Amino acid sequence: MGTIGYKSKAESDFNVARVKATFSEIQHLMHADRNRLLSFHDVNDILKPRNQVYMGCQTVPIKLIVGSEGRYRDFNRYFLPKSDHLRSRWQRVDEAHLQDIILPSIQLYEIGGVYFVRDGNHRVSVAKAQHVEFIDAEVISLASEIIIKPGMTTDQLRDALIAYEKGIFYEKTKFGELTGDMSLDFTAPGRYDVIYNHILVHKYYINESNEEEIPFSDALVSWYGNVYSPAIAVIKKRWLLVNFPGRTESDMYVWIVKHWDFLKKKYGSYSFADAAGDFSRKYGQGQNNKKFFRFIAVLLDKMFGKRNRINIRKN
Repeated sequence: MGTIGYKSKAESDFNVARVKATFSEIQHLMHADRNRLLSFHDVNDILKPRNQVYMGCQTVPIKLIVGSEGRYRDFNRYFLPKSDHLRSRWQRVDEAHLQDIILPSIQLYEIGGVYFVRDGNHRVSVAKAQHVEFIDAEVISLASEIIIKPGMTTDQLRDALIAYEKGIFYEKTKFGELTGDMSLDFTAPGRYDVIYNHILVHKYYINESNEEEIPFSDALVSWYGNVYSPAIAVIKKRWLLVNFPGRTESDMYVWIVKHWDFLKKKYGSYSFADAAGDFSRKYGQGQNNKKFFRFIAVLLDKMFGKRNRINIRKN
């Protein structure tokens, strides 16, 4: 195959890759996140790895390359090119592959058992299109306790981290054994550390009036019975989760306590129940509904006049 033949084949390969990318986008129209290439920065922000180690050159399975540091918008989760502006470089890399020209090793980050491209996105894309199974790469490994599976979305990764944090918290504190409650659940990472600090603060105040320091387990039981459970009772009684769909009672507890602290500093004496109501009014979905209703009311006034307006707030 001559030079013209290689160019023609590379052009054809790119066209096929673009068609596949288009079909993939249509297939995932209702769940676009499942078609997105993972962003290394997003994953790094979620997992917050402690350190990194240069691992040198390795042979890496292509199927374990799941994301990119800087080009995650240019390729989909299968590393198919999402735009024609990638054509020129993509085809040059493909021509080199067709002619068995050895290209420099790509550069990858490894975290959670999978890889993210630092440099060499087009080479990975071409390798996948040509069904190559392995590729040479310089690898920097970042420490993480969370295992990332190919195909995971950022939301699934976040859920995996939260589940891991819950397991560590319950094991470390014996929370389930001491309270009988396994429903301390959150929708964002880092909340179990917040709860742990709440218990420590509660323990500090108890110890101020005790001659001997109480153990952490006693402080936890006291916090659960005298602080957390009454707060959850208020949240349930006021049906606050209705205004915060997709959130948990534990989420609400953390948010309201923080809001409560702000209100006490600003106004002095302030009850948790009042703080809960104030938080819901200011930040709940109901507040957004009121703004929507006001907008519709103004629109109807302009269209029909106040005299013919339907009182939609009562409907």
